[in-house]
Amino acid sequence: MPPSLTSFTDDARIAFDTLTDRASGLVNPTLRLGVTGLSRAGKTVFISSLVHNLLNGGRLPLFEPVRSGRVSSIRLEPQPDDAIPRFQYEDHIQALVRERIWPDSTRAISELRITLDYQSASGWNRMFSPGRLSIDIVDYPGEWLLDLPLLAQDYKTFSDNAVTLAQSGVRAELAREWLGLAASIDMEGPADEMTARRLSESFATYLKACKSDERSLSTLPPGRFLLPGELDGSPALTFAPMPNVPDARPDKGSLRAMMERRFEAYKSVVVKPFFREHFARLDRQIVLIDALQAVNRGAEAVQDLERALADVLACFRPGTNSFLSSLLGRRIDRVLVAATKADHLHHESHDRLQAITRRLVDRAIHRIGMTGAGIDVMALASVRATREATVREDGQLVPVITGTPMQGERIGDEIFDGNKKTAIFPGDLPESPEAFFRDIDGSDEKTALPDLNIIRFRPPSVDETGGGIALSVPHIRLDRAMQFLFGDRLA
Repeated sequence: MPPSLTSFTDDARIAFDTLTDRASGLVNPTLRLGVTGLSRAGKTVFISSLVHNLLNGGRLPLFEPVRSGRVSSIRLEPQPDDAIPRFQYEDHIQALVRERIWPDSTRAISELRITLDYQSASGWNRMFSPGRLSIDIVDYPGEWLLDLPLLAQDYKTFSDNAVTLAQSGVRAELAREWLGLAASIDMEGPADEMTARRLSESFATYLKACKSDERSLSTLPPGRFLLPGELDGSPALTFAPMPNVPDARPDKGSLRAMMERRFEAYKSVVVKPFFREHFARLDRQIVLIDALQAVNRGAEAVQDLERALADVLACFRPGTNSFLSSLLGRRIDRVLVAATKADHLHHESHDRLQAITRRLVDRAIHRIGMTGAGIDVMALASVRATREATVREDGQLVPVITGTPMQGERIGDEIFDGNKKTAIFPGDLPESPEAFFRDIDGSDEKTALPDLNIIRFRPPSVDETGGGIALSVPHIRLDRAMQFLFGDRLA
């Protein structure tokens, strides 16, 4: 993280927290894994499935420590941080397995500790390592991550960026009411609480419209305008960007002065504590994205996802920890960007979904001028809600996926009740990901988007015994994600 984002006091506190964590880690080696995602990417489902498969002997052939039999026991342990809510794994897995409903999405930070006892593959390591690793899984909303770039911005920069973005593409219509209201108000006039409230509410309405399923846009700071929590109605959330903010300092008591003060309060009260107390303590990170939804919405949603990924990856700047840097200031050394819901496609398109994700990440990396060291991508399904099959149509075999569509989902004229299983042909992604980026690059050639048939499915039925759940939750490539994120720490 660039040093301009934090003060000397922040850096000192981060260094102290890191030293404390490292001292504790000498007795109980610990890895802090951050899990976040952009809108509706499935963070809660990912964590629940990862923990469930570890605890219940799931099929994990690409997770070497389990495949080789070196892991002797796996268990949940008490939440290590008393001030952070526990990730309610038991409630979420019951919703998935017994009720077959998707658990509620992440709205605040939470944490869960899972500990693995293992035998090192190295005889030398077995002499000095306790053969135990605790993984502290830190779950937080992706909207909070997208707030971190605000730390390097003043109110004018924030306003200019927000207004320019709001005037582009489909956002221009969604932002019409807010931009019209903002243009009609004299920001140099006296500060007025009701005016500030009307502006902030109108701006929040615009952000929510951008996030809706119909638009599926991803770049939506400030994040707490979408997830206000306990700050709902507070002055720190009662502000909005304004058009044409002048460079000169505002007059005392003016509306612009109020807006600037509250923007700075938002950074101090909301963004800095998250960065200092949580983000700066992470060792590894997975960022889940719904690339399939963006592809289905067209070039503008893909471009917005790329913009959001650039902002996200600029926060990480992953790299290898030296001994000194790991003591004084952590550096996230591995980041995984995972496109979820691979089970909504036939396996023939999985590599193509991964190629689209790789292209998005590579473009984002190039845009912010960093290297791709320590960053990997993959397509996965944390919980596999479908199976693959073939049907004969017009004398030809057609690859399909089968599952139970959620209540209210529609295919043609049929609306599903949440109980009936069906088989659908989801469509094929093109072999080359470049087809999705021609419009973004300003080419005159308009891309014909693939005709995808993407609907939401209920979680799968998982067999149980009288003593509880007998089988692990099915997945796609969850074991490969585990191997990248922490397999090396169990070597």
